[in-house]
Amino acid sequence: MAKVTEHLAKANEKPIFSIEIIPPAKGGKIDELLNDIEPMMELKPPFIDVTYQREEYVYKTMPDGTQKEIKKRKRAGTVGICSAIMHKFNVDPVPHILCGGFTKEDTEDLLIDLNFLGVENVVALRGDTAKPFNEFKAKKDGHSYASELIEQVADMNKGIYLHEESTYLSKSDFCIGAAAYPEKHYEAISLDIDFENLKKKVDAGADYLVTQMFFDNQKYFDFVKKCRENNIHIPIIPGLKILSTKRQSEILPKIFYLDLPETFANDVKKANDDKAARQIGIEWCINQCKELMAFGVPALHFYTMSKSTTTLAVAKEIF
Repeated sequence: MAKVTEHLAKANEKPIFSIEIIPPAKGGKIDELLNDIEPMMELKPPFIDVTYQREEYVYKTMPDGTQKEIKKRKRAGTVGICSAIMHKFNVDPVPHILCGGFTKEDTEDLLIDLNFLGVENVVALRGDTAKPFNEFKAKKDGHSYASELIEQVADMNKGIYLHEESTYLSKSDFCIGAAAYPEKHYEAISLDIDFENLKKKVDAGADYLVTQMFFDNQKYFDFVKKCRENNIHIPIIPGLKILSTKRQSEILPKIFYLDLPETFANDVKKANDDKAARQIGIEWCINQCKELMAFGVPALHFYTMSKSTTTLAVAKEIF
């Protein structure tokens, strides 16, 4: 097993192919997820990102008329999935760890479990706002920002734990990934402020960056240029999503606060059905990948949502 940065350093003429999966819904079985992943193994991804689904809340009216807050967990955790990926495919899992829903002690316990398992990589994220709330709220004694979470992981790599009695534990050795937003994080008031937040994550110890999905490569090129001009020289992996339905052209910009190039959006809008829209999405992503490869990206990271069909259709054309 190896670190993401080590895999990137070994890449030669072509960038690495990597994927990001989402854990199965509550009640789902691990075999279903592994069966979805297996077709993509022919492309030999050296690592697979495993997302984490944070809690959601619902409110139930009690007999006395009061409202009780009930936490729901809709998807399986990542530790078991990481173990399954390692043992079935001999591929490095990259679990996502979040600020949201975790105390610092929760995070330390999770990191200890992952370190024990032999996982060498994590992606540290603030996480989304828990539904149905309108703004992010850290758990008591938790982290409010990804930079703080990254700092905790980096401290563990130095053998620094939360409590004095933990100082005799061995150092971890995690490679730390962080998120980047070529089109700005939706909560940042400006690109410059968002970039300042990015620098905090890099300064805290991030080893590489993975971008939010984008459909306009120029946004990525401009972002990388700005990073290099500001002394950020760690690898920046482009994150890619293959549009597969007409509706996605409407909802993805709203959910992820991104722009669709006008030509692309118009072509999808004119598509007769989802099958035609999917083919347009595949062809657009193939062209995106070819242009990104010519630019010299270290990897192409696909947000597959654990579905392999469209990802394979693109990857087979470029790898």
